[in-house]
Amino acid sequence: MEKNIKKNSQAIPREVAFQLCEEIRKEKGVRLFSQCWGCVKFSKNDPDKMCFSGPDYRGCKRVNERYDQKRST
Repeated sequence: MEKNIKKNSQAIPREVAFQLCEEIRKEKGVRLFSQCWGCVKFSKNDPDKMCFSGPDYRGCKRVNERYDQKRST
C-alpha cells in the first residue's frame, strides 16, 4: 500500500474516502475480477478492510486521485 502514497499528500478523512469509493464504484461499475470487485468482495463493504484503509486512508489509487483532483479545483 505504501507505493500509492505521495510524500506530500494530505490524509483523507475516513468518511470522505468511503464516500469517494462509493462514487467511483457507481460511476465505473464493479467489473468481475477488477480491483474494486476484489476490494468489495473480500472486505464485505467494511471500510476498515477496504483498499483505501491504509495509512491516512490513502491505500487506494482511485480514491487518492479523486480526492487530490477535488482538492485542486
